[in-house]
Amino acid sequence: MSNDESRGSRIAPAIAVGALFALIAATVNAAAFEAAPAGFPADASVVHNIGYALFDLGAYDVATIPAEGFLAAFLIAAVALDVAVDGAVYLAKREEDGSIVSAVGQALTDGGRDGGDGR
Repeated sequence: MSNDESRGSRIAPAIAVGALFALIAATVNAAAFEAAPAGFPADASVVHNIGYALFDLGAYDVATIPAEGFLAAFLIAAVALDVAVDGAVYLAKREEDGSIVSAVGQALTDGGRDGGDGR
């Protein structure tokens, strides 16, 4: 791995990473943080207000901290997670002789033979 071809193939990504780091460092250095950090009111429950914002209930005056509604983002994330779980279940099965069989069903059992000796 000490030949010239391997060194040449690694130099371009190294330069790109260095340039990206320099750009981020310059951006952070030029940022102005003039406003004092603002906290939440002492009597406000942040957890409850996150839930109110997630389900877009701020219009009903139940939230004590103003926030944007995120109902669409919640529903999109729920559908995406449901599709991921359904895909995982589908991929965990395999077809044998036209029937769908669990991928681990035969690995953990004796295949339905009496006696359980695994012959």
